[in-house]
Amino acid sequence: MGIKSFKPITPGQRFKTVSDFAEITKAEPEKSLLQPLKKSGGRNNLGRVTSRHRGGGHKRKYRIIDFKR
Repeated sequence: MGIKSFKPITPGQRFKTVSDFAEITKAEPEKSLLQPLKKSGGRNNLGRVTSRHRGGGHKRKYRIIDFKR
């Protein structure tokens, strides 16, 4: 397994290394086990902002996992 090292942009990253996950998986998740995940963006059923500073971000999917197997 490869090791990814970072350039020291901040002092905490100077000796930072993490595992490279390229060998673990290259596969995309099974499409039938994914569902869209609706984002509220901090808004309620009237569309008004109830939690400030929320919204945007990366689009995510809900993964269906069968825990009974």
